[in-house]
Amino acid sequence: MPGSNFVDYVKIFCRSGRGGSGSAHLRREKFVPKGGPDGGDGGRGGHIILRGNKQLWTLIHLKYRKHVFAGKGMPGGGSMKTGADGEDIYLDVPLGTIAKNAETGKQILEITEDGEEKVLLSGGRGGLGNVHFKSSVRQTPRYAQTGEEEKEDWFILELKVLADVGLVGFPNAGKSTLLSAVSAAKPKIADYPFTTLVPNLGIVAYHDYKSFVMADIPGIIEGAHEGKGLGDRFLRHIERNSVLLFMVPADSKDIMEEYRVLLDELKNFKPELLDKKRLLAITKSDLLDEELMEEVRKEITVNPYIFISSVTGYGTAKLKDMLWDALND
Repeated sequence: MPGSNFVDYVKIFCRSGRGGSGSAHLRREKFVPKGGPDGGDGGRGGHIILRGNKQLWTLIHLKYRKHVFAGKGMPGGGSMKTGADGEDIYLDVPLGTIAKNAETGKQILEITEDGEEKVLLSGGRGGLGNVHFKSSVRQTPRYAQTGEEEKEDWFILELKVLADVGLVGFPNAGKSTLLSAVSAAKPKIADYPFTTLVPNLGIVAYHDYKSFVMADIPGIIEGAHEGKGLGDRFLRHIERNSVLLFMVPADSKDIMEEYRVLLDELKNFKPELLDKKRLLAITKSDLLDEELMEEVRKEITVNPYIFISSVTGYGTAKLKDMLWDALND
C-alpha cells in the first residue's frame, strides 16, 4: 500500500551479542610472586528485547530496519573484574504485536501491555574466569572459559490491533461512516469498494466519562480467507476484538445471506472467532420507511440486531448501549 503509514508486518534479522571470555589472569604483585588465579568473568552478550509502547500503533519505524545487532560482552580482567555486559537493543512495538520465527512460523512471544519487556533473542553468557577452576589439586589454573556464541535468526513481527469492538462487513457497508459518526476518528469515506485499506481506530465516548475503542477493519469479501480481495491480511485484527459488530446495509439483496457469508469467512479463517459476542447492525436504515423496515424484520433470524443510520443518527445511541452492555456482560 504505497503512501500508507500503517504497517502491520515486518521481517527482521536479529543477532544477539557474544559473551565475553573469562580471564586467565594470575595475581602478580610485589612480595606476592605466586598469588594464584584472579581472572574475572566475561560480560554477558547483549539481548534483543521487545518493549510495549502504547504511543505506537504501527510497525512502520521497523519497516526499513532489516538488521538488528546487539553488543558483545567484554572479557573479564585481573583482580576478579567482570567484563561489561554487551549493549541490549530495545525495539519499541505497539501493543498487540506478536513475534514469530520466520522459518517455522512458531509464535515466540506477544506484547499486550505498555512498558512490557520480553527478550526476543538472548545474548551469549560470559565465560568464567580461572578463579572458578581453582581447587586443592589445581591451584594455578592457567585457562578460562570462552564466552558463549551469539545467536541469530530471522523473525516476523505482526501487529494485531487491540480494540473492544471490531466492525465486520463487506466493502461499503458503512463501517467507516459509523466510526466517524460515533468517534473523533476521520477515516477516508467514499462510495467505492475498498476505500478503507488499513484498520482505523476510534474512541467512542459513553455515559459518565466512560469510553471504548472501536476498530474499522477493511472490508471482507467472500473468499477473503483464501486470499481474494484484500485477502486474510486484516482478518487477524479481528482476533483481538472483544465484541464483533456485523454490518449489513439495508439495501442488500439478502441481508441474512450476507451475514452468513461473513460468518463463514471468519469461521474458515479461525473457528474460535465465532465464540466472540456479536451483534448485527442493519446500516443505511434511512433508506427504509416503517413499512419496509417491518418487512426486513421478518427476514432477520438472529439476535441481537438493530437498525441504524450513521447519516441521520438513527439508532446510534441505542447501539452504543448495546455494545457497552455486551462488553460488560
